[in-house]
Amino acid sequence: QVQLVESGGGLVQPGGSLRLSCAASGSIFRINAMGWYRQAPGKKRELVAVINTGGGSNYADSVKGRFTISRDNAKNTVYLQMNSLKPEDTAVYYCNAKWGALWRDYWGQGTQVTVSS
Repeated sequence: QVQLVESGGGLVQPGGSLRLSCAASGSIFRINAMGWYRQAPGKKRELVAVINTGGGSNYADSVKGRFTISRDNAKNTVYLQMNSLKPEDTAVYYCNAKWGALWRDYWGQGTQVTVSS
């Protein structure tokens, strides 16, 4: 199993930046991919960005060119650098890990990101 702990959310003005962190612990050697999802009030949870063990990454169209996902294997941590933030980026951001042969989902507790002037 895997435990995920997120940090780095907060309130930022439009055009500003934030960096989210997700620290993984447990049976991390069986993680296939890690990513970030977000859920705004009244909306479904959606994929923001994902990075696999080979370092390949994918992004939602709405964040391409603004967000960057990266990882530090030595710290077992995945980051989401968010630049040029917009009010529509406001949501609870969740860290996700795809684990094991069945690609089981593990989730962090979520961190609130609010973009407002």
